[in-house]
Amino acid sequence: MKRMLGFILFWVAVGMTIMLFITNGILAVCIIILFLVLGYNLFTSC
Repeated sequence: MKRMLGFILFWVAVGMTIMLFITNGILAVCIIILFLVLGYNLFTSC
């Protein structure tokens, strides 16, 4: 469980770093929605 939480927190930090460089708010929201849907599908398929 600790390894999974560490993995999740690492990628959240990577995503926040990428969002620092994306100034277009609409693009950022689209990327967030895309990754949420993708993550949900990957999580539930296990």
